Amino acid sequence: MTGRTTGAPGGRAPGRTTTSSGRLARLLALVPYVISRDSVALDQAAKDFGVTEKQLIDDLNLLWCVELRAPDPYCPIDLSYEGGEIIVTEAESIDRPLRLKADEASALLVALRMLAGIPDLPDRDALSRVIAKLESAAGAAAAPASKVAVEVAAGGGPDTAGHLGRLRDAIARGRRVHLAYYVPARDENTERDVDPMRLLVVEGNTYLEGWCRRAEAVRLFRLDRITSLRVLDDVPAQVPEDAEPRDVDAGLYRPSPDDVVVTLELTAQGRWVADYYPCESVEELGEGRLRVVLRTSDTRWVRGLALRLGDQGRVVAPTELADAVRDDAARALALYEQM
Repeated sequence: MTGRTTGAPGGRAPGRTTTSSGRLARLLALVPYVISRDSVALDQAAKDFGVTEKQLIDDLNLLWCVELRAPDPYCPIDLSYEGGEIIVTEAESIDRPLRLKADEASALLVALRMLAGIPDLPDRDALSRVIAKLESAAGAAAAPASKVAVEVAAGGGPDTAGHLGRLRDAIARGRRVHLAYYVPARDENTERDVDPMRLLVVEGNTYLEGWCRRAEAVRLFRLDRITSLRVLDDVPAQVPEDAEPRDVDAGLYRPSPDDVVVTLELTAQGRWVADYYPCESVEELGEGRLRVVLRTSDTRWVRGLALRLGDQGRVVAPTELADAVRDDAARALALYEQM
């Protein structure tokens, strides 16, 4: 999911921050890499995987916690790196070829074909060869997968599909974009210039990641909150070299101990709140109703949200926030009565 890579198996330059997905890929490759060589020098393995020796040792320590469930109930991987040489034993379970069940092969083929449909996908030829080999190996079991088509929608904005096409073009040509963006936390529209870095899908929503010239930092912009977008054809994108792609493997939500914990109860008509805002928890109350808990550093937007919801939802905690919403509603009604 994240940005710049090297030609090393680990895909990261030495000393750079890794993501959880990058580390998982490295862990999956590390054991067969060592087994195929009987043993390998610690410094050489770190170089091949594009990480520091310390990072590699952390990975090796984590592998000690791995248990393979077949053929025996418990088959811990045994490894050592004493004397600077990595040796792996007791890993016979991963030496055998992987055998997929019919439903597993079908699901994998559907996912691969969906991936192949992404425009401007790098290494499309390699992906096509993988699909062909999997179809050949699966035989008749692959037939159901050919009848399934998956289409991923970009989102619910007024021109989200158009934004997506223009952003792909801007990224391909290295152009800056000017966009108007709605910020729910402040209930306001903002305008800014952004140097696009990549497009990504997180938790079902499509985002632009880029260097925001207004914030002078890497920011994520949800496409269905972009109200207008213009590619600046005469301005090249200039992303600073030290700009790090954001690790989104654990989601976008970054709680703070100083946040206010807010609880809302929503009717069936107000369920959209759980889809539109990052919630810490969502509880079904029956008859389509929900109880959601979210955190915020600024409760002003929650007060605005509660007023917009009307009878579709209410703030139940904290008490002082619920009281403030009632006061806001009373003042708004008083203004209507004066008209």
